[in-house]
Amino acid sequence: MSKFNLALLFYFFLSLGSLSAQTVTSKLIDAKTQKGIPYATVQYGEHQGVITNEEGRFSFVLDAAQTPDSIFISSMGYQKQGFTLEQLQDSIIAIIPKAIELTGVYLFDKELDVDEIMERVEEGLPTNYNKAPLKQRFFLRQSSFNTLQKMDIEFKKSTIAELDEHLMDSIASIIPRNSTYYTETLGDYYQNGEENKLEIIKAAELYDKSNEGSMEALSDKMEAIFRANVKPDSYLKIKSGIFGEKVPVDSILENEDEASEIQEELKKPEKNYFLGNRKYILSEITDQFFGKSKLDVAKKLNRYEYELLGYSELENQGVYVVGFAPKRGADFKGKLFVNIEDSAIMRMDYENVKALKSIKLLGFSYQELKYFGSTVFSKFDGDKYQLKFMNFTFGRKMGVDRPLKVIEKNKHVKGRRKQNELSLALDVINYNTEKYELVVYDSDPVSKTAFEALKEDDTVKATYLSAYDPNFWKGHTIMEPNQAIREFVVEGE
Repeated sequence: MSKFNLALLFYFFLSLGSLSAQTVTSKLIDAKTQKGIPYATVQYGEHQGVITNEEGRFSFVLDAAQTPDSIFISSMGYQKQGFTLEQLQDSIIAIIPKAIELTGVYLFDKELDVDEIMERVEEGLPTNYNKAPLKQRFFLRQSSFNTLQKMDIEFKKSTIAELDEHLMDSIASIIPRNSTYYTETLGDYYQNGEENKLEIIKAAELYDKSNEGSMEALSDKMEAIFRANVKPDSYLKIKSGIFGEKVPVDSILENEDEASEIQEELKKPEKNYFLGNRKYILSEITDQFFGKSKLDVAKKLNRYEYELLGYSELENQGVYVVGFAPKRGADFKGKLFVNIEDSAIMRMDYENVKALKSIKLLGFSYQELKYFGSTVFSKFDGDKYQLKFMNFTFGRKMGVDRPLKVIEKNKHVKGRRKQNELSLALDVINYNTEKYELVVYDSDPVSKTAFEALKEDDTVKATYLSAYDPNFWKGHTIMEPNQAIREFVVEGE
């Protein structure tokens, strides 16, 4: 091969490299406060865009064929601005805030009061939002925070030497007081009425496996103690106060008669229920606006008082800004952004004003204390609104303050049936917070035939990460992680 041809070949490969995908990463800040702007829209193509994370960070991937003339950034309270691709190469992009347009000038055939606006909202609910089968490309991040605020195990009595006060103290010490779990999922979500299917493209889990391992070690230790001390024909009676339940020992310890059945089960593809869990989460949060959820603002208008705060713009559409507050025992306050033309709710910001649920019964307690967030709808390239973005936080508190007895009984032993007993007093308080961030990138109609033909892979797993890996999502457009996720690392790994 001649030097000339070699040069051409070399140039050809260089050209291929220049046409490869490009990742754009930056941070959006308020020019006045220098703080990140959360959940702003960065649009780099028709119906193509990303949402900044809670710190204002964003990233997206442009393929070789994409050369956008302008990339537009918009957020409530800021002037929509266009940037060149070169400008977005900067690590920080500052935009200037403006006063929310509560006094904008709009022309109406008839100016409506707030009650008439909400009547039109209610009338449009059945027709403004898409009900046809859909395929949606999404990214979902779930951040779970668990805090064990109190863990007291008071030892009362035990007739099994190994189940002593020292073991109970070690149980209390081995259970983690704080734990954090992040899961990120990129996939295609198919909806057809009340049915849904899911294809997971890629997923990651970040958490400390030692927390899970400590509980497994504790379970193994307890099982060994029961094996050594409980008679073959015994059953356990677990009592908490006035309540009691018989539990066959075989339901706690592995039954040797079932060994062959277990071996057969192990030959089957492993189901880790990740797919089912993600489907449940997606179903719950995508149906939050219309379904039987706690958030009833758009479904029970008579339970709220409304106030017309003024006018603004959302996705280049004029919107009424309507404040709402509870009446008749309702739970939420916030704002609705209602399209002036078709009376559709395009955005809803909400927060609870009181505990959504509070139960105390016989030493058990459960409270739902936090429920707040934002929901945004867009038409994408259709004529009906569909979910585009959602973030919300759900916080709950659970407690147990009760005695607990585990009693071994055996009906084949002469005399007293009771063989052994463990008696404790539990005082536990746990607080759990779940934060969900969902971005829908594309939304396309799908035929019922294609929906029914879709086969799900229920063996799909998330990749376990003991530390955040910035290369894991390379080549994919997602919502950027916040600082806590970027700095996540399991000590000792």
